[in-house]
Amino acid sequence: MKILFIHQNFPGQFRHIAQALIDEEQHQVLSLCEPHAPGMSGVQRVEYKPARDNTPGVHGYLAAVENHIIRGQSAARALLQLKERGYQPDIIVAHMGWGEAIFPKDIFPQVPLLTFFEFFYHTQGADAGFDPEYPLVLDDLLRIRSKNITNLLSLEAADAGISPTHWQRNLYPAVYRDKIHLIHEGINTDAASPDPAAWVRLDSGLTLTRKDEVITYVSRNLEPYRGFHVFMRALPEILQRRPNCRVLIIGGDDVSYGRKLPAGETYRGQMLAELQGKLDLSRVHFLGKIPYQQYLRVLQISTAHIYLTVPFVLSWSMLEAMSSGCLVIGSRTAPVEEVIVDGENGLLVDFFSEREIADAIDRVFAHPDQMQALRDAARATILQRYPLKAGIQAYRDLFAHWLAETAQP
Repeated sequence: MKILFIHQNFPGQFRHIAQALIDEEQHQVLSLCEPHAPGMSGVQRVEYKPARDNTPGVHGYLAAVENHIIRGQSAARALLQLKERGYQPDIIVAHMGWGEAIFPKDIFPQVPLLTFFEFFYHTQGADAGFDPEYPLVLDDLLRIRSKNITNLLSLEAADAGISPTHWQRNLYPAVYRDKIHLIHEGINTDAASPDPAAWVRLDSGLTLTRKDEVITYVSRNLEPYRGFHVFMRALPEILQRRPNCRVLIIGGDDVSYGRKLPAGETYRGQMLAELQGKLDLSRVHFLGKIPYQQYLRVLQISTAHIYLTVPFVLSWSMLEAMSSGCLVIGSRTAPVEEVIVDGENGLLVDFFSEREIADAIDRVFAHPDQMQALRDAARATILQRYPLKAGIQAYRDLFAHWLAETAQP
């Protein structure tokens, strides 16, 4: 089988299925990506670059859309060059997020296009306007609705879609849902697994193990979409109640989602300024973005792991934390509630309640034996519902279906 993955930062969500295909040593696996993409060993790489920047003065609602069209056009030109050299894939798998999935059918009209649909924007009922600290004005609402132009073009072009959670799939218009398959790519439960002997040495030289009181928080970037501001405001109470605890915070200072800050400002800087004099910073450790194996060791020594999010895309880190045997204290928001059942495989708290977060941490430390059952149940949840083999098989089944469809006369 010849399969083409299109993702500007390949491999992204396609790492596991791509690796499975490579391991079989009987498929030609090719990726179309931008030069900055990490790529994968064994995957032939074809690069494209956006042909130009946005038009100066373009309408604000259309800036992202124009960027997507430029990217999609550049990706289409790269596909055309492949076609002119005689390349013809059997399956194309693309991510819709950057416009790359708009035009592949115009180059390869007979090739099944399977597109990853991650999030359909809504002005109510999801992320937008969820946090009253960041209110929306009319201009925001109109801009948010306009952001779905790429989504809708990609939905119309795709033969089939993929979404990783029920909630994310159900954000899409009902008329399109039947073509979107629920497939989570899976968690590497061998890598993200409990290790009672794990330890972490901080830059200060301090070594922490499972015997220590360790509270962890992980986000790609430290920002309000992942409840960073709420977690930070809960820390003074947590540190006062738990005088022996250490807090390990993983994440960068950029903004992945939501409202950007003025140049030179970060949400971490804002919160440290707001809480100046209220935090014992000798016990709060900002680790930044760290290598994957080190990140897993942090999860393995965690006593209580905090995962907060507005209703938005579910993070791999929450599932990896559960797979690692963490006691996850998650926000009572979608799609967290799709995975964590309060008191069964984790604890749920009000996203906005600093007191509930502190109380939940107290419960964890007060009942370590009882909480071990929740840790075990958390890992069992991932083993049962999100193992790699299930995600890979679901992709394989989808491929087989569409290969059969195109084989019919």
